[in-house]
Amino acid sequence: MMTVNEVSKLSGISVRTLHYYDQIGLLHPDQVSEAGYRLYGQASLERLQQILLFRQLEFPLKEIKDIIDSPDFNKEEALDQQIQMLRLQQEHLSGLINLALEIKKNGVNKMDFKPFDTSKLDEYAKEAKERWGDSAAYQESARKTKNYTKEDWNMANEQMASVFAEFGKLKELPPESPDAQMAVKKLQDLISQFYYACDKEVLAGLGQMYTADQRFKDNIDKMGGNGTAEFAARAIACYCK
Repeated sequence: MMTVNEVSKLSGISVRTLHYYDQIGLLHPDQVSEAGYRLYGQASLERLQQILLFRQLEFPLKEIKDIIDSPDFNKEEALDQQIQMLRLQQEHLSGLINLALEIKKNGVNKMDFKPFDTSKLDEYAKEAKERWGDSAAYQESARKTKNYTKEDWNMANEQMASVFAEFGKLKELPPESPDAQMAVKKLQDLISQFYYACDKEVLAGLGQMYTADQRFKDNIDKMGGNGTAEFAARAIACYCK
């Protein structure tokens, strides 16, 4: 058995992140000692490898949990999918590197945008999510977004960006202030409108993810300025109490 600190050193994942994975049900330790220490064995380490492979492919934590917890989840089949997606990712990065080297050597004299095309990787990731993502929230989101047009996606993205920009303007206020709580309600309603039913339990999990997941944090801070993700998470926690 390994302690949480040992797993952190082995995997490069912070102790805080491992605690968060436990909290959201993504990765539980195999045992908890009488003193309260988390202990990880072969089963949890194998699950962590699965999680990290999906994270390298930029799957959100919630989707990873849905996939791995699916009753139909097959490790071998999932690994084959991951290998194919990683190969496509490698091919995509190699194309970008070659393009950058060509530009450095010869200047921008060839308008080649093919290396930026991620459609193959996106399609394969979509297939993986459809194969394993059987949670109620995932299915509802898939149903709602299945026929979205480009304009529908733009509307959803713009309104989500707008509410996080609003959080950014409010971040000097207490997170429990009426304005901040109104922004949380607006966020909750938007998620329910565009994706899936967002009750307080779901919203609380999202709020924790906004700071625990670095990519969520970075994207939210881009929309509202540094500190926006932390403020939104605190405001959501107050709202969901």
